[in-house]
Amino acid sequence: MLLLSLLIGITACTSRGSAPVYNRTPSPSQGVESGQQQHQSPSARHKTSRTYYLVQAGDTLYSIAWRHYLSFRSLATWNGIKGPNYSIYPGQRLRLKPPETRSRRVNRPAQADRLPAKKKSSPVIKPLPDKRSGVATAKAKATPMKQEGSVRQTKSQQVKKPIKLSWRWPTKGRVVQTFSKSDQNRKGIRIQGDTGQPIKAAEAGRVVYAGGGLVGYGNLVIIKHGQEFLSAYGYNRKLLVKEGDKIAKGDIVAQMGSPNRGGQPMLHFEVRKQGKPINPLPLLPRR
Repeated sequence: MLLLSLLIGITACTSRGSAPVYNRTPSPSQGVESGQQQHQSPSARHKTSRTYYLVQAGDTLYSIAWRHYLSFRSLATWNGIKGPNYSIYPGQRLRLKPPETRSRRVNRPAQADRLPAKKKSSPVIKPLPDKRSGVATAKAKATPMKQEGSVRQTKSQQVKKPIKLSWRWPTKGRVVQTFSKSDQNRKGIRIQGDTGQPIKAAEAGRVVYAGGGLVGYGNLVIIKHGQEFLSAYGYNRKLLVKEGDKIAKGDIVAQMGSPNRGGQPMLHFEVRKQGKPINPLPLLPRR
């Protein structure tokens, strides 16, 4: 009897000791929940996880850059697309991230081999070709190409640098939602108004997108202002401009609609600088 009672006591202790170890197994499910929260975090939305995008009908370089929170200039550079039109075609595959550069190449022996070759060839070029081919190549290749390119760049830079943006309110009404960096659904501001109310360009620029292909914006107009800024006007009932139109400050570009059928009419107004959303309220004049 004593032996039986001892055995029962030992088994009871071992079962109690193993319970905490068994209860620790649900921790992986907690890890999954935390992973889901990280996936839904607003900061993750600003960083695209895709490397390539397949162009669809109706896309523009600007709408693709807008969808993936990228600068249109960077997107064009990564894919070798030249401005000012930035032409793309359906089915084209665009890179959404900068190409990887391989810096671990063994170039030192090659450079060491090339340096003596240049020293050997330089005395041969000096006596004869300096008067003919040397001067010709300097004029044909060095001076015209570099000077023309530099002149064009300085002219374009001189045109772009003096542009000082002076924003105006895109429509009348009360601001019912403000900008927030931490909320992915508040990348701009929402201005409440009436159905059909005129929506005006907040600054002069060129229409680079007009359509309903971007999910969550309804009928959308995107205007380019210089090389850094884009402004967007969403939830429109009707668009009054098309891509490529040059817009003056205060021009009517659309009519106010609502995000949902039968919902409160409002405008979603958003400004991005180099592809990133910024708070538009400090740019607008005080009412």
